[in-house]
Amino acid sequence: MKHKKTEGIPHFGWLALVAFALVAALDPACAVAGPTDAEVRRLKTEISTKGWLLFSATNSGGDSDLFLCRPDGSGKRNLTITPEWSEFGGRFSPDGKRILYRRLPKSPGAKEGEAINHDLWGATGTLVIANVDGTTPEVMGAENEWPWASWSPDGKQLACLYKREGVIRTFDLESRKMVKELPRQGIFQQLFWSRDANRLVGTANLNGQNWNIVSLDLESGKATQVSRNLCCTPDSFQGDATRVIYSSRIPGLGSDYGWTTLMQASADGKSRTLVYGERGRHIYYGCTSPDDKYAVFSVPESDGGTEAEMAVMRMADAPIIGGDEFPQLKAVYPGATAGPVAHLGLAGFEPHWTFTELPAK
Repeated sequence: MKHKKTEGIPHFGWLALVAFALVAALDPACAVAGPTDAEVRRLKTEISTKGWLLFSATNSGGDSDLFLCRPDGSGKRNLTITPEWSEFGGRFSPDGKRILYRRLPKSPGAKEGEAINHDLWGATGTLVIANVDGTTPEVMGAENEWPWASWSPDGKQLACLYKREGVIRTFDLESRKMVKELPRQGIFQQLFWSRDANRLVGTANLNGQNWNIVSLDLESGKATQVSRNLCCTPDSFQGDATRVIYSSRIPGLGSDYGWTTLMQASADGKSRTLVYGERGRHIYYGCTSPDDKYAVFSVPESDGGTEAEMAVMRMADAPIIGGDEFPQLKAVYPGATAGPVAHLGLAGFEPHWTFTELPAK
């Protein structure tokens, strides 16, 4: 995400960062040995039958559709062949039987990918709920309703973020009646519900710090700041509800603007560490597999875009620093390796993962 402001307190001081960078530049031990082709092939084989990824991408007609593929990038199929609409923001229900997503009418003469705003997508268009194979889509209300809709762990409720009204509301999905309302505590986008039903996680401006990740306790309404830098695109781990995965950028780390890295943290804000970083890439839209053993993410070259090539790694291999040498980041995480990372050869926006086996095409 392109952050307009640069407030935020890094979890290490700037003087320490400069010192780390100088040491890294001089010490050959800071170099990261790359993975072998065999290791990458082994990872792709390992994940090839572990369910499906759901993501949005631009089709040949210039509008955005929802697609499925295997976690190794194979078996790609289009779920929403709708030239008059752009669909995006797809999420599997916790039981893997349904998906929710948003759609916008394609404007005449619209340029490729123009319909989706990477910061505002969850509060635009109309919400749709369909079967996991895309059949029987049900439009939920009018345009801009159900903003930032997120499944409850049992799939029976939705949580929605109403930025202008300053509240978060949960709704019973069948009756569509409000169950609970609480202050949004600075959260302004990218709202997701933890699998233990106890908290919501989102991007927030809180305590004088902008663009940070906040964990919101649903019972007490208390907000906990999880991150310490310019951060966004959070998601709860699918298995361990006490952990969060998100993107984080530190200005000056590897460039004046900085490169966005993928991080993981405890929902209580007490610990955080690197998942993946790469010089020359901004790492976004991180999501774990249902068992938390893997992470899928996109690796755009420019900040603030939507779809970009997706990649998968083992969480057990974290932290990983991929691509060319990144001495500044390696100095902060000297134990990081270079992989393996499986690049899928497919561009995607906001990928989500299920282990549910889907009907044949």
